[in-house]
Amino acid sequence: MRGAGVLGAASLGLWSAGCDADNALTFFFGANPEEADTRLRIVDAFQRAHPGIRVRPVLSGPDPMQQVSTFCAGGKCPDVLMAWELTYAGLADRGVLLDLRAMLARDPDFAAQLKADGTGALYDTFAFGGGQYALPEQWSGNFVFYNRALFAEAGLRPPPARWEEPWSFADFLAAATALTKRDGAGKVSQWGFVDTWVPYYSAGLFGMNNGTPWCRPQINPTHLNFDDDAFIEGVQFYADLAGRHRVAPKAADAQSISTMDLFSSGMAAMALGGHWRYQTFHRADGLDFDVTVLPVGPKGRGAQSNIGTTGLAIAASSQRKQQAWEFVKFATGPVGQALIGESGLFVPVLTSAIHSPGFANAHTRIRNLAVLTDGPTHSGYLPVTPAWQKIDALMDREVGPVLRGTRPASTLKSGLSRTIDQVLGGT
Repeated sequence: MRGAGVLGAASLGLWSAGCDADNALTFFFGANPEEADTRLRIVDAFQRAHPGIRVRPVLSGPDPMQQVSTFCAGGKCPDVLMAWELTYAGLADRGVLLDLRAMLARDPDFAAQLKADGTGALYDTFAFGGGQYALPEQWSGNFVFYNRALFAEAGLRPPPARWEEPWSFADFLAAATALTKRDGAGKVSQWGFVDTWVPYYSAGLFGMNNGTPWCRPQINPTHLNFDDDAFIEGVQFYADLAGRHRVAPKAADAQSISTMDLFSSGMAAMALGGHWRYQTFHRADGLDFDVTVLPVGPKGRGAQSNIGTTGLAIAASSQRKQQAWEFVKFATGPVGQALIGESGLFVPVLTSAIHSPGFANAHTRIRNLAVLTDGPTHSGYLPVTPAWQKIDALMDREVGPVLRGTRPASTLKSGLSRTIDQVLGGT
């Protein structure tokens, strides 16, 4: 791992039964090597500022939820845990995570700082059951990367630069059509659009951008809007990009090369994804790219990303709660957020860090920087529920045929919608 050898005190390792024998604060997180390097730098900076607190980073494997469940069931819960917005509620519901409201109440200056400098919707995402089970550490919503050179080559104007001035579904489709190229045999040599996220999540994102949220309320909903006409129309529009209009690859078309590589290599003109794709595209040889906002459907009221965030939580069973709180404060406060912004790997959650020179300097390839800096305040939510993993499996199974073009999105109204409601209702 790059950087792990440099940060002597912040070395990564597997967590064995004896790893807490030195009384170190354990910090469990998931990340690729570059992202881990940034978090290790935060750990290193924290230890310099708090020499009396040592931190032992614990990097997760491919299934962090299962790992945490195993750790905690065995009485070895890490002190500080990364929390993913779609799955943390299951841990909170089982009493694994500490409600941070008492900590915030005892630290009114820090709480006031977060309220003044943070984006409320990101904090609300971790407010399950009236508690506050994590503080956000980075925003990772979705937007659209686009190839500037291919737009110019097709004679198209650059797409919108701000969330407040979005393009329509029709404009987006027209651009994707103009940017799709086929050879004499009809084989696609350049796709207008590809998706580097989770397709059935992206379909819901298009539904949300047609004027209907995934659900109401965000926390512990009893119903998802897969029976809403506007939401379904947005899902169908997304599915039609590949199935009907052929401006995006179907799953079978993308088997030989990933959608991320299609965009990196100039074989796709637009790519839906989050900031986690930035470094990959930044390193791609000869790729002249920028970012734009998601399109808005005819029933939409403004462009939205998804909230998409990870936060830092404290284990309810931790014997080092005050030390853990100091670390969470550091990582989610001004110093940690400045390091997050300077890394070029994340979008920080504090306004001061988002609009800092460090964040801009880390994104010199981006002209439409407002798409990133204003993303957190232009984000709609996905449901927060302990049942999300069950719902995720249902969406994967039921939305798949819609995206493959074998069933219309309208069939989700009676099938998926009812099944999800039964799960949310506990029946």
